[in-house]
Amino acid sequence: MEIANVYFLGIGGIGMSAIARWFLHQGKRVGGYDRTPTALTAALEREGARIHYEDRVELIGSEFRNPADTLVIYTPAIPADHSEWRWFVAQGFEIVKRSQALGHLCRGKFVMAVAGTHGKTTTSTLAAWLNRCCTAEGGSAFLGGISKNFDSNLVLGGGRRMVVEADEFDRSFLRLDPDVAVITSADADHLDIYGTHEAVKEAFAQFAERIRPGGTLIIKQGVDVAMRNGQISVYRYSYDAGGDFYARNAELLEGGYYRYDIVCPDRVITGCRLGIPGWVNIENSVAAVAMLWAADRGFDEEKLREGLASFSGVRRRFDFYINTPQRVYMDDYAHHPRELSATITSVKRMFPGREVTAVFQPHLYTRTRDLYAGFAEALSEADRVVLIPIYPARELPIEGVSSQMIAERVSVPCTMSDREHLADTLAGMNPDVVITFGAGNIDACCAAVAEKLKPMCSKRADE
Repeated sequence: MEIANVYFLGIGGIGMSAIARWFLHQGKRVGGYDRTPTALTAALEREGARIHYEDRVELIGSEFRNPADTLVIYTPAIPADHSEWRWFVAQGFEIVKRSQALGHLCRGKFVMAVAGTHGKTTTSTLAAWLNRCCTAEGGSAFLGGISKNFDSNLVLGGGRRMVVEADEFDRSFLRLDPDVAVITSADADHLDIYGTHEAVKEAFAQFAERIRPGGTLIIKQGVDVAMRNGQISVYRYSYDAGGDFYARNAELLEGGYYRYDIVCPDRVITGCRLGIPGWVNIENSVAAVAMLWAADRGFDEEKLREGLASFSGVRRRFDFYINTPQRVYMDDYAHHPRELSATITSVKRMFPGREVTAVFQPHLYTRTRDLYAGFAEALSEADRVVLIPIYPARELPIEGVSSQMIAERVSVPCTMSDREHLADTLAGMNPDVVITFGAGNIDACCAAVAEKLKPMCSKRADE
């Protein structure tokens, strides 16, 4: 089939939108459906995509109604009773999952894939940035967040290197055949898909088996995944000594930034300084540098240092709105207990002795049902907690499942708030260090929260 048009069911997803951008860049007509308008869908519309927000067959544009020249790509989050989905099936269109489309786009490339239940977006985005800084061609990337350096979740560059975020949801990453892969974590998540933690770990083992012969796996120290691929090299990485790659001599600088060395199997890269704060990001940088090392050990170390220092991070990952001696406010995408714990611990190391208020919007009823005790334990590492209602995403409510399940088990002072009044709730607390967490729509509150808290910085300084 000669593809002239591509239609996306769930075009506003972070992974789907990157593929939509790729097809737009290729000169294809792109359209699609999504449940709600967002900043991502608005950007896609500005770039030429035709998008609507109601599940109605009559809204599908005429240019996307010919099976002979239109490819349909869908996200597994689209329900089976979706009327547009059913119409495309009935009309005989070629319909593929997002993961199938990504696997197709990676053919002929040197694939550098980052998998893990958390940490993969920052690691893959930094790997893409280091490719740009340290190689002549720069490489391409499909990312799971909006890179601040590239101002996009799609990177287009020359050469064969292709960095991809390998998503474990619905076993999507089993469509990839990486040359170099990182596994950052394999925690119990997406149990609505996998059922058990053992099934999650087995999927990651299958991902490792898909690494091409002669390729490299870089896995975080302590992650328990079966190794059954005898045709690859396996290395471990860690924050500090214990792995084949690790950081040493970490020195905390003002504002939560760090200076440190990165130890590789054949060298030590001294005097590194990452452009974003947080010790957890040092660990992510070790994994990204390990990927670069595995791809080509002849990289220029000075260009690497420059790339680390100029890395601006990812929107909604350790995303600072205020960072002053009087007040800190940052937003983070964390939506799993291990992510929450890692970020809170990192922030407390960055700002020792200061009071941390964690604000959390749980994502999905099933995840809250399965992990509420873990959420409560992780949030209790903060000094105060604010909880807002669950963001349902693709799910219908489950009786008895709510944010209150977490609140009842938090061991530090805990307040409930709705999203609309969150900024006022926080302003009334006059907090010191604030972190908003969640994978839903809590980020829509960030500007209002920052606006309320900024004037209080001078007030706190006067107290």
